[in-house]
Amino acid sequence: MLSRLLKEHQAKQSERKELQDRRRREAIAAATSLTEALVDHLNVGVAQAYVNQRKLDHEVKTLQIQAAQFAKQTGQWISMVENFNQALKEIGDVENWARSIEMDMRTIATALEYVHKGQLQPSTS
Repeated sequence: MLSRLLKEHQAKQSERKELQDRRRREAIAAATSLTEALVDHLNVGVAQAYVNQRKLDHEVKTLQIQAAQFAKQTGQWISMVENFNQALKEIGDVENWARSIEMDMRTIATALEYVHKGQLQPSTS
């Protein structure tokens, strides 16, 4: 009887040990699945952040290139406007010079007319 109780006890312990091993394997599998799911979820976020960062870097480089081109073009426009203003000033200077010469010529022409009229009047009398 004692040996039968011992065998039953050993059989129950063996069953409990197998049950415990099976539950431990299931718990390990579940923990592994959970860990993989969490890591995959985090990796998706990290991967998206990396893709976004690469896009931002590309956009920044493009923006820097465009800003440099715009600055160069703006410098050219400023230079053209300054040259245009200088040309307008020169035209204004030429216009003033032409007016000055025109007034001088009128003064000379008027003086010559007076002289010519003055010479003609004594010879007719």
